[in-house]
Amino acid sequence: MVSTNERIYTIPLRKAKRKERSKRASTAIRIIKEFLQRHMKVEEVKMDNKINEFIWERGIHKIPSKVKVKVVKKENLAEASLFKG
Repeated sequence: MVSTNERIYTIPLRKAKRKERSKRASTAIRIIKEFLQRHMKVEEVKMDNKINEFIWERGIHKIPSKVKVKVVKKENLAEASLFKG
């Protein structure tokens, strides 16, 4: 069961696909961080390296259309990891 401090989000990355091809992956990382700050109401977001590898898997140009993450909130910090399920 998911507690109140632990949530699972599916984050759409279509805004990053509208950017020029050479900036898509880095924009997707920034979109994920901003999304988690807004929804978890925290100042700092720590992301697992697996999320970064998932975004960059097919290179800077061909990013996935969405990513599913599991987020745990601890005081003013959110720790995000790639959701497997």
